Order: sequence, then structure tokens, then C-alpha cells
Amino acid sequence: MNIADYKGVWVFAEQRDGELQKVSLELLAKGKEMADKLGVELTALLLGNGVDNIAKELMAYGADKVLQADNELLGHYTTDGYTKVICDLVNEYKPEVLFIGATFVGRDLGPRVAARLNTGLTADCTALDVDDETKNLLMTRPAFGGNLMATIECAEHRPQMATVRPGVFAKLAKDENKALNIVKVNVELKAEDVRTKVVSVEKLAKEVEDITEAKVLVAGGRGVQNKETFKLLQELAQVMGGTVAASRAAVENDWLDKDYQVGQTGKTVRPNIYIACGISGAIQHLAGMQDSDIIIAINKDATAPIMKVADYAIVGDLNKVIPEMIAQFKAMNN
Repeated sequence: MNIADYKGVWVFAEQRDGELQKVSLELLAKGKEMADKLGVELTALLLGNGVDNIAKELMAYGADKVLQADNELLGHYTTDGYTKVICDLVNEYKPEVLFIGATFVGRDLGPRVAARLNTGLTADCTALDVDDETKNLLMTRPAFGGNLMATIECAEHRPQMATVRPGVFAKLAKDENKALNIVKVNVELKAEDVRTKVVSVEKLAKEVEDITEAKVLVAGGRGVQNKETFKLLQELAQVMGGTVAASRAAVENDWLDKDYQVGQTGKTVRPNIYIACGISGAIQHLAGMQDSDIIIAINKDATAPIMKVADYAIVGDLNKVIPEMIAQFKAMNN
């Protein structure tokens, strides 16, 4: 392998049933930053069937170019189909960096592609940068249960690959006037290349609020103490026009569903206001919410780690503080 032959930053643009996943837009924003530091082109890699509109959307959100692989066998995600096409394109075009969202699709696809390309993969990154001297990608992720952050380089193999969870980076503003640069590539993919067949797609009836999109989050932890008290948090979230969330401890106690968990083993959020109620602030939780615009912490323990990162720290009993906050917001709304 001649590393010098590999140039450019690629972002895998994940779509499901013709709907682009927002993590792809977030990765385009970070990918653009990395591409500018390297002085190379940012390419969105789009696989699907009849996805012309998504290609245009990717251009509007920062891509310098879109490589579009359109084939009926790529209409629904399959490990075999997507891996073959991506590896064929990587071997042909030789990008130096490939970013993939750490969704259930990305977590299946990333390792398979990396193994086949004989390169490394850093999973669940929370920060990305470029070394000024070597120009290698610096990929930072939690290690040892989130107790420290490890920065990893893939110095001897290409492409350098990383997966990133949704919500870690902010997407760029949309520019619909940007000139289109969409390259449709020929796909060498036969039915026998795909060992699994998608017979039907059934969507779960369960509807949950997406906490990664919320502007206001009221999150509860172990200090909430029971499911009944969570109703107070839900009421506060309602009067503030927000959504409830939870720490891992609250979810494990069955006070709130896993879909609402914030942290290293939950979701990464960046709301305008994050109210942490009875949350101590372990590093695993902070990793999922530390980029919130304003952090308000309510805790009896003035020395809790969450109080050090909070913009406003309220030392007190949440059973007294939250009802007062609800009353104040109701008064404002009236």
C-alpha cells in the first residue's frame, strides 16, 4: 500500500427508505473541517435506489462532490451488498478518510468494510482532528468504561476509518444555491453477491420523542429516587416546551425507557437547555451532554461532578426546587 496514493475525505451518507439520516449531515460538517485542514475534497458516498433528491441534499449540506451508486439491490441495506460496493469504490478512488455514522447500520457496516480493506476502525468517536505534522487523522473516543479518553491514529493503513454517534457534531447551514457535483458510478453487483434478501420492512408501532432534536431536556438520575418523582420532571419539561431524559441509573431502575437515556451508552444530545436533576455527573454521562448550550444542575451534593460543569448549580432538594420552577414557568406562560 502506498499511502501517498490516498487522498480525500469520504462520508458514508446513510439513508433508510429514501430518508437521509441526520448523522450523515453532522458528519459532513466535521468532514468538511477535516478536508479543509488536509487541503482535499469532501465526498459524500451515497448508496440506494432512486436517491437523486438525497444527492442534491448532500451537496446543500457541505459536500464538494457526491458519489452516487444507484441500484435496485441497494434499495434496502444489506451487509453484503453495501460492503462490496463501498470496498470496490474505495479501492478505485482511494480516499484517505472514511467516516460512518454509528447507527445500527453503521456499526454493522464499518467493521466489515475495515476488515475487508485491511485497515483500522476507531468506533464511537467523540472528537476528530488532524495532526499538523503527520497529517494523520486523530480519532478520540472514550476508553476503559469512559474513565479516560484515548486518541488513536491509523498511521500505516488507508483509509483511516471512524464511526461517530448521532448528535456529537452540529450540521452546517443548508445552501441550496450550491452548484451540483454529482457523479453516478456503475455498480457491479449481482443478486448472488447478496446472501440475504429483504422480504419486507416492518416499522415498529412504538413512537418515542427524539431527545437528540429537543431544545430543552429535563433529565433525571439516581437522585430522583422513584418513578413517581419523574412525573415532576415531565411536568417541568412540558411547561418549558421540552422533553424528559434520563441517566443510565434511572433507565436501569425502569423509571424511563432506554430511548431517553443520555450518555456514553445512551444518546449524545446538545439542547439549548439541559436540566440535570439528581444526576451526579459521571464521565460516562457527561460525554453525552457536555456540549449543551446551558447546563442547569439540581443536586443536594454541592461537590457532585455535575456541579462543576453546570452553568447554574442549584444545591437543594429537587422535590422542592422543581415545583417552584414549574410554578414560575406557569406564571410566565400566563
